[in-house]
Amino acid sequence: MSIFDRLAPFIQDFIYQNNWEELRGIQVAACDIIFDSDDDLLLSSGTASGKTEAAFLPVLTELYFKPTASVGVMYVSPLKALINDQFKRLELLLIESHIPVCKWHGDASEIKKNELLKNPQGILQITPESLESLLTNKRGACLKLFSDLRFIIIDEVHYFMRDARGIQLLCLLERLQELCGVIPRRIGLSATLGDVSLAKAWLNTGTNHRVSAPQTNEGKKRVRLYVERFVDYSDKRDLEERDGSGNVVNAVSGSIGKREHYEYLFNATLDKKTILFTNSREETELVIANLKEIALSKKAPDVYRVHHGNVSALLRESAEDEMKSEYEKIVTGATVTLELGIDIGSLDQVVQIGAPLNVSSFAQRLGRSGRREQIPQLLFTFVESLPINSDDILGPINWEFLRTIAIIELYTKDHWLEPIPPYKHAYNLLYHQTMSYLKSNGELSAAALAQAILGLGCFKDIPQEDYKELLFHLLHIGQLEKSERGGLLIGREGEKIVNSHKFLSVFLTPEYLLVKDENRTIGTVDKVYPVGVRFALAGMTWETVEVNVKSKVIFVKKTPGISVVDWDVDFEVELHTILVQKIRSILQKTEKYPYLSGRCQERLQQMRYIAVNSCFLSNLVTPLSDSKYAVFPWVGTRQLLTLHYALLQRGIKNKLTWITCVFLTVKFAGTTKQLEQIILEILNSNPDLDSLPLPEKVQVKGKYNEFIPLDLLRKQFVEDYLDFEGLKEGCKAAQSII
Repeated sequence: MSIFDRLAPFIQDFIYQNNWEELRGIQVAACDIIFDSDDDLLLSSGTASGKTEAAFLPVLTELYFKPTASVGVMYVSPLKALINDQFKRLELLLIESHIPVCKWHGDASEIKKNELLKNPQGILQITPESLESLLTNKRGACLKLFSDLRFIIIDEVHYFMRDARGIQLLCLLERLQELCGVIPRRIGLSATLGDVSLAKAWLNTGTNHRVSAPQTNEGKKRVRLYVERFVDYSDKRDLEERDGSGNVVNAVSGSIGKREHYEYLFNATLDKKTILFTNSREETELVIANLKEIALSKKAPDVYRVHHGNVSALLRESAEDEMKSEYEKIVTGATVTLELGIDIGSLDQVVQIGAPLNVSSFAQRLGRSGRREQIPQLLFTFVESLPINSDDILGPINWEFLRTIAIIELYTKDHWLEPIPPYKHAYNLLYHQTMSYLKSNGELSAAALAQAILGLGCFKDIPQEDYKELLFHLLHIGQLEKSERGGLLIGREGEKIVNSHKFLSVFLTPEYLLVKDENRTIGTVDKVYPVGVRFALAGMTWETVEVNVKSKVIFVKKTPGISVVDWDVDFEVELHTILVQKIRSILQKTEKYPYLSGRCQERLQQMRYIAVNSCFLSNLVTPLSDSKYAVFPWVGTRQLLTLHYALLQRGIKNKLTWITCVFLTVKFAGTTKQLEQIILEILNSNPDLDSLPLPEKVQVKGKYNEFIPLDLLRKQFVEDYLDFEGLKEGCKAAQSII
């Protein structure tokens, strides 16, 4: 019997009605595993390859032929927007099935939620935060909701694996298993996975299930890549308008390079459905504002939209709907919000301004184009300011440009993605799950609480002594209290935390102010813009007309022109050793990259010439001045930071100049040889990382860190972020003499 013949009749009808010619390889493989084994399933393939259908076709068939006594399938997504998108697709598929599907998140219908609680069945679509709320506040209802849960589908597995929300989700799934006495099969979906074995180990955390990850031969996919650069300099003669007597009558702000860049983007995106990715919300707003101005001056239609986390959900969904239209040639400026798999139909291209954050981000962004048999097409643009008469030999090196080439090469030729960083000592999540478990279960003895929490797979590396220290600290600061029977309860201070709606999330969010144009919500900002001040949001310029500080609302009116906006934090990124060493390799080689424009080829040649003549490719230490040196161990951010602290321990001042720096800048009164010898001694030593001169309050950033003892936060930083062995191995790989 063929796989098609084994599918439920309503699915067969759906396939006929939608003119599918055949099931894709990944769909056949998924059906084989779901129908003929008890394995968990990991599906990893490109965007629009049919992963979602590969998961749901066999799972819905199982539900059709073997109805459940409760919710049968729980679909977990990191985004409400992704749930809403999948909901529409599932509704069409399930019309003739009599299998209901229910959205469960903050914006979903309370009526539908209550109906599900009374008569639990079918499919539940949910975010980790909403699942946290269910387990914490509706423990009894969960018993009925999930008593016969058969499958858990986790979308965007790669995202969860790299984020604190992934730890939260795994803890919740284990708690659900313990509460309901069921261990559902898990299905993970991802477009970008590096080491599949790591993803398999993540997916079955807390279960004894075997994980199957079928590899389907999708064939080599062609991609179109092109990189262009612009030089940013100012020439007042080009920026000033003069009358017949030569008097300045209008001075235009800006620079020639930036204006040339915006004109290029306007022409490159003209009549092409495009996502235009940047690495910050500020840049997204600025680029779209300038494209709107150019379109206005050329009397072209306004097809420009903005999509990031501070734009209101209504405006984001409107942009998504417009992009889904086959006939609308919308250009949407976006950050990470459009990296994930929201269906926006076929794109003509993706544009990336500046370097992608890392290889994984590049893979996600490239995957947004090339849907439905199209060839993925990605255009990179750079605007750079060249230092004039710089005394620093490294000044003319554009590391962001080099990083872009390295990322392209690693993904397209080496098929490499960053491995998952360790989260073995996530004490902030340990606090969160402790408080959540106590709120859900009520009073517990310390021993019972420790058994429940430390028994979760995500906390297996945390020793009992650390947990004991955390509990004592929480008692001391009022987060917990002891009952007369000696059990642990949530304390008065803890009640303030767990009873807030913000408790459900484990990611840091600033205090935002709502921006409203009369009664229409535009989005949010993290600063008060006083009356009369203009700022950009959602691709438009606004002027503040009133501020309600108490309600945290800024009332605005739309105004013409270009303005700016800034948020305190936009992105953090770290570089992996393999990426850094690929940058070095690019500078060492003479290879030409066909996707580079002529101007980019020339720029690369300039940097190669500087690199060879300054000798920093082969020397561990390169002098920059009489007492200033650059140290190039060619290792990633974590390893470079380890060397930074090791040098400080020996009294040698040094720093990482910027967040994606690939070298240390060192102040040292001795010679190059002396500094090199000190570094070699460090590499040959066996240092105690706990003794390094770390800042007093050093920590890996995380929500709820304020409730964690400082020594535990320091331990987490040392054990989860510093990497001395990686430093040594990286230096060896870079052929440093040790």
